[in-house]
Amino acid sequence: MGIHYTYGANKGSKLMEKKAKRERKLAEKRAKKQAKHEPVKNDKDKSIPLDQVITLDHLTNPDKK
Repeated sequence: MGIHYTYGANKGSKLMEKKAKRERKLAEKRAKKQAKHEPVKNDKDKSIPLDQVITLDHLTNPDKK
């Protein structure tokens, strides 16, 4: 019976802890989702310049420059 008289006194702090935990989990979830959608940066750019015409050689042998 001694526990019940402290419920109201601790209610605010418990709610704040739950809210902080929920916000932290959401922030982690957002960061994970954003990291998944960010493009991976490569050291060298393998795209074909816009002024070049794409030929069959570009498609079959992409490593040749």
